[in-house]
Amino acid sequence: MAISAGFQDVSIGERGGRRRDYHDLGVCTRQTIEHVKKSKSGISGHVIQLCTNYVKLVARPQWVLYQYHVDYNPPMESRALRIALLYQHDDLIGKARAFDGAVLFLPKRLNKVSEVVSRTRNGETVKLTITLTNELPPTSPTCFQFYNIIFRRLLKMMSMKQIGRNYYNPNDSIDVRTHNLTVWPGFTTSILQYETSIMLCIDVSHKVLRSETVLDVMYNLHSKVGPHYFHDACSKELVGQIVLTKYNNRTYRIDDIDWDFTPESTFKKSDGSEISFIDYYKNQYNKQITDLKQPAIIHNSKKMKGPGKVPMGPIILIPEFCNLTGLTDKMRSDFSVMKDLAQHTRLAPDQREKQVGRFLDYIHKQKELRDWGINFDSRLLTFPGRVVPAEKILLSNRSVDYNPQFADWSREMRGSGLIHLKHLDNWLLIYSRRNYDAANVLTQNLFKVSQQMGIRMNKAVIIEVDDSTDAYVKVLQQKVRPDTQMIALGPDDCKWGELWSVEIPLKEMMIVGIDCYHDTLAGKRSIAGFVASLNQGMTRWFSRCVMQDQKQEIVDGLKVCMQAALNAWHACNKALPSRIIIYRDGVGDGQLKTLISYEVEQLVDCIKATGKDYSPKLSVIVVKKRISSRFFAHLSGRLNNPPPGTIVDVEVTRPEWYDFFIISQSVKQGTVSPTHYNVVFDTGALKPDHMQRLTYKLCHLYYNWPGVIRVPAPCQYAHKLAFLVGQSVHKEPHLSLSDRLFYL
Repeated sequence: MAISAGFQDVSIGERGGRRRDYHDLGVCTRQTIEHVKKSKSGISGHVIQLCTNYVKLVARPQWVLYQYHVDYNPPMESRALRIALLYQHDDLIGKARAFDGAVLFLPKRLNKVSEVVSRTRNGETVKLTITLTNELPPTSPTCFQFYNIIFRRLLKMMSMKQIGRNYYNPNDSIDVRTHNLTVWPGFTTSILQYETSIMLCIDVSHKVLRSETVLDVMYNLHSKVGPHYFHDACSKELVGQIVLTKYNNRTYRIDDIDWDFTPESTFKKSDGSEISFIDYYKNQYNKQITDLKQPAIIHNSKKMKGPGKVPMGPIILIPEFCNLTGLTDKMRSDFSVMKDLAQHTRLAPDQREKQVGRFLDYIHKQKELRDWGINFDSRLLTFPGRVVPAEKILLSNRSVDYNPQFADWSREMRGSGLIHLKHLDNWLLIYSRRNYDAANVLTQNLFKVSQQMGIRMNKAVIIEVDDSTDAYVKVLQQKVRPDTQMIALGPDDCKWGELWSVEIPLKEMMIVGIDCYHDTLAGKRSIAGFVASLNQGMTRWFSRCVMQDQKQEIVDGLKVCMQAALNAWHACNKALPSRIIIYRDGVGDGQLKTLISYEVEQLVDCIKATGKDYSPKLSVIVVKKRISSRFFAHLSGRLNNPPPGTIVDVEVTRPEWYDFFIISQSVKQGTVSPTHYNVVFDTGALKPDHMQRLTYKLCHLYYNWPGVIRVPAPCQYAHKLAFLVGQSVHKEPHLSLSDRLFYL
C-alpha cells in the first residue's frame, strides 16, 4: 500500500489551523525578552555528554512542499469521486501526493495552471484544473503539520490504533492477568523546528486497558450506592473517561449518559431504513446485547461531515461493549498493581533506546518517505549537557551535604532540629475503637520525634468515636476551638514548623506556584491552586483557591489571589517584594498563546494597581511535565539516566522560546523524565544560569519528601492544594488556613 493512500482521510482542518495546535506553533516569546535574544544558555556545572530520543530530518537541498487547489467542471459533490478522478493522472502528479478532495500537496512543482480530463465509470467527462497556490519551505508551520500527518498515517499503516494523540499496537498486547489489565505498546512522535535543525522526537508509550466494561462499573456502583444515588455516582465516575470499543478498536470520550435509552430503541440508517440497536450490533459486529435495561453513553463528536461541514452530532455507545482505559485511583495506590505494570511500562534507558532504534529502522525502509524527499538521520542526536552542583541543605544549626546520585537527605535529617519551631500545646486525637492500638503507637512516635526536633508537645485530648462519618463530624463540631492547633484523625505523620531550606541568594523575592485540578463532583469544574512564598528562605507559604468553570485551565481569579499574596507578604516583611517569579503548571498543549495574552495581563494589571510607585521585576515560567523528551548518559560503560541536576538548554530547545530542561529527581526504575521550563514573560533580567539554578533550588523545598522532586516546590504545593479541594472539599478553604500547609 502506498503511503499516499492513507491521506484520503486527511482534511484541510488538519493543516489549516482549525484544529488545536498542540505544539503552540507561532507563539514567539523570546523576541520580547531582551537579555536572552543572543543567548539563553547557562554556564555553571560540569559538562556531560548526552544522547536523546531526537533524530535530525535530512531533506533534499532546496526542498519545497507545493500546494495546489483542484477545481472540477462539472462540480463533483462526492469526495471519494473527486479523489478517484484526480488519481487517474499519476503520470502528472506522481505517487507521492496528499489530497483531501480540494487541496493537493506534492513534492514537485507543476505549471502554474494544469488542465486535465478524467472520466467517470459512467463515461462522463470531467475537466480538472490544478492551480499552484503556495510554495512552502521546510520550516513553515504548514510543513510541520504536514510532516506530523505523514507520521500519523505511517503509524496507522503499521496496524497501530490511535488513542488520544498516540498510537498503540493491539497485536503486541501484554496481558497482566492477575489484575485483569492489558498493556498496548506504542509510540508518540512529533516533528518540529528546534535550535538548529528540524527533528523527529520519538518516545515509547504504553496504554493500559481494563478488562471491565462500562456496564460492569455501573453494576458495581449500583450495588454500592443504591438506586437513589446511582445516576449521580455514574456521572461522577464515568463522564470524562476514555473507552475503547473492541469491535472496531476505536476510542471515545464519555460526555454524557442517556438514562432514557434502551437497546431496543431504533435509529435511521444511511439508506433511511430503521433498525434497533440490538439488531444493528448483531448484524454488523455479531455482538449480542444481553442487558436490555442498560442506558447509553454519549460521545459528542467534534468531526464535521458533508460539503457544508455540518457537525456529526452525538455518537451513541452501548456500555456493555465499551472497555475502560487507564487506571483508577484505587489501582494507582495499589503497590502490587503498579509493581506488576512497571515491569512492562517502565523501560530502562537502554531498553528505550533499542525500541526507538527498531522504529527508526522501519522508517528508513519506507520508500514512500524518500519519494516525498524526507529522510532522517540513522542515529539518535548527541550533544553536551551540564550538571550543576548539589545544594547544601540548611538546618537550624548546621548545613548538610547529601548524595547527589540518590537526591534525598532523609538520613541526614534524623535528629536534626527545625529551622523554626511551633510548639504543640492544644491538639486533638480522634480515632475509632478498632484503631485504638494504632492511635497509641502514633502518640508514642510523635512524642519521640518531636523531642528530637525540639518541639514541645503537650498531651492530646483523646476522643474515641464510632467508625462513621457522622460521628467524626459531630465530634469536630463540638470539640474544635479557635485555639486548636492540630487534629489527628487516625495514624498520620506530623509536619510542623519549617523543616529545612537551601541557600537563596536573591533578596526580597516572592515565588508563586499555580496549578489546576478538575473537581470530581461539580461538573468537572476546575480548581486553581495559588501558592506564594512569604519569607527569604522560601519556608513559609501563603495559599488561596479559585473555583472555575468546567474544563477551564486559565485562571480567572488571579488578581484576587495575587493581591492577597502581596498583602500577606507585606504583613510579614513590612514591605512589598522587589522581584516576583511565577511558576505556572497545569497549562495544556495549545494554550500557551491564551495564557500569555490573558493570564499574564491579569498579573501585570494587578501589580500596577498596587500603587503608582510599585514596579517589581516579574518573571512567568510555564512548567510542563507531560513531555516526550528523554535524555540518556553513557555512565559506567552503559546507557543510564543522567544524574539529578542535569540541565539541557541547547539543541532540543525551541529557538523562538526562552526554555530549558532540568532533570532534578532520581528514579530507581525506568527512564527519568525531565521537566520543561518556558520563560514566557520576563522583566527581571536574571541571567539564564541564575534562572536555571534558582529553579533547581526550589525543587529541594517540598516538605512532604526529604529529597529533590520533579518540579519546584510551589508547583507541587499548588497541585496538592487544588487536588485536596477538588477531590474532597469542593469549596474554597477558610481564609484562616491561608498561611498554613494544611494541604500536605
